[in-house]
Amino acid sequence: MFDSDAKKSDIFEKFEKIGQRAEAVLSLGKLPFGMTFDEILSPTRALVNGREIILAGTNNYLGLTFSEAVKSAAIDAIARQGTATTGSRLANGTFREHIDLEEDLKTFFGAKSAVVFTTGYQANLAAISTLAGRGDHLLIDADSHACIYDGCRLSDAETIRFRHNSPEDLAKRLARLPDEGARLVVVEGLYSMLGDVAPLDEFVAVAHEHGAYLYVDEAHSVGCYGERGRGLADALGVLDKIDFLSGTFSKSFASIGGFCVSRHSGLDLMRLVSRPYLFTASGSPSNVAAARAAMGEMMNGPDLSRELMARAHQLHAGLAEAGFAPASPPGPIIALPRPDELTAVREWNQLLAAGIYVNLAVPPATPHAKSLLRLSVSAAHSAQEIDAIVSAFRDLT
Repeated sequence: MFDSDAKKSDIFEKFEKIGQRAEAVLSLGKLPFGMTFDEILSPTRALVNGREIILAGTNNYLGLTFSEAVKSAAIDAIARQGTATTGSRLANGTFREHIDLEEDLKTFFGAKSAVVFTTGYQANLAAISTLAGRGDHLLIDADSHACIYDGCRLSDAETIRFRHNSPEDLAKRLARLPDEGARLVVVEGLYSMLGDVAPLDEFVAVAHEHGAYLYVDEAHSVGCYGERGRGLADALGVLDKIDFLSGTFSKSFASIGGFCVSRHSGLDLMRLVSRPYLFTASGSPSNVAAARAAMGEMMNGPDLSRELMARAHQLHAGLAEAGFAPASPPGPIIALPRPDELTAVREWNQLLAAGIYVNLAVPPATPHAKSLLRLSVSAAHSAQEIDAIVSAFRDLT
C-alpha cells in the first residue's frame, strides 16, 4: 500500500540556489530569461506590455521570419499536409518535403549527403554521439555549445577539450593520441556568446595533418558569411574540406529544425543507428517548407548578408564610440562584457525601459564566467534603428 506520509528527499532542493539567484535578478526589474512578448510586429519590432520596442537579441540574422515567400510556403504546407507528421522519420514521419530539403542542402553546400533533424540541438546531439563511438576520440573546443557537450556525453568516445580557437593546442593533443580509433574534431564557426569566429582554415590543416575528421557547427554563421550565406567555411575557402557541417533552421533559415551535411556519403547510414534521429518525430510540414523557402531566398534573392554586415559595422562602431568595448570584431553577434552580473542585469532593465531588447548572458552559460549584454544584428534592422540602439546604450547610467 502506498504510504503518503513516508519521508522522502526534496527533489527540488538542488534548485534552491538558482532560485535565490533568480529572485535577486527579479528584484532589479523584469526577469530577463524567458522574456514574454505580447506580439511580434516585424523582424525588428515587438510589443511588450502594450509598448513597441526594438528587438536586438533575436538571432533573426537575415530577417526572413516575415518574408512573404517564407510565410506563404509555411501556410501552403499546412493547407496541403496538416500541422504535424506525428511520427519519426523511419516510422511514419518522412514526407517528400523532408527529402527535397535534404537534396536542397546538398546542392547548397556541395555535399554528398545530408540529414535533416527536428531541432538544431538534436542535430549535434545525434550526429556527434553517433559518429564517435567506443575506442574513438572526440576533441572539442573548450567554448563549445551545450549541445556539443551533450553529444559527447551520449557518445562512448573519449572526450578531450582543447583551448578555445587554438589550432596549436589541438595539434599537441592530437599528437599525443594512440593510433587506434577514429579522431573527430568539433568546433563552431561563429561562437554564440562572444561572437568570435574560428580559424577554420587552420583547423582544417591541423585535423587533416593528424588524420582526424573535422566537424563544424555553423548554426550562427550560415546565412551570415560566404557566398550566398553558405557559412564561414565557404568564406575562408575550405568548405570542400570540412568533413561534417551542422546547422540550424531556427536562425537565418527563419524556421525550426537542424541539419548535418557531409562530403562523405557514409553519413546517410547514421539514420539507421542514431537514437535521437530514430526516436524523435520529424519536423512539421510548415517548418520544412519555411526552411526551404528561406534557403531559396539566400540562393536567389538579394544578398542579405551584405546588408547584415553593414548594420553590424554600424552598431559595432557606434557602441565603441559610446565607450563600450565589444568582445569581438564586427559581426552578427556583438557582445559587451560588463563588470559583474548585477551591473549587467541593471543595464538590461534600463535598456528595456528605453525600448531596446537585448540578451542578458551570465554564468554558467558564458565563457570564463563573464557577464554580457549580447546583441544580435539583423539585415532587417534599419540604420535608424541601429542609431536608436546606440543612443540607448549611451544613456545607460
